Amino acid sequence: MGCMRTTLIIRAVFFAAAAFALVMALLPKPPQVPLQPGDKVMHMLAFATLGVLAAAGWRDRSIAYLFIGLAGFGAFIEIAQAIPALGRDAQWSDWFADMGAAILALGATRMILPRL
Repeated sequence: MGCMRTTLIIRAVFFAAAAFALVMALLPKPPQVPLQPGDKVMHMLAFATLGVLAAAGWRDRSIAYLFIGLAGFGAFIEIAQAIPALGRDAQWSDWFADMGAAILALGATRMILPRL
């Protein structure tokens, strides 16, 4: 019972983190972050976090399955940023940074927390 509860909590945190990442990515002027790391660093931090949470929250799913989901989410963000009214700019290099961080986080997390 405790394992299932932990899994549900991790999944809830994943969805909260994904919603936060989406809002921050689509805000016309997102708030400044302390030390203001570069754009690619922010993308990589967001998707590394999502990768860790996805790998821990869905241990019964393959890394490939989780990676495809995160890749789709990252692509959606970049496509949405191309909407002129948002005042953002879509860059496929951001998507590549997202995917690099996601696959590293998924793999590392699975090595630390193997499937049950």
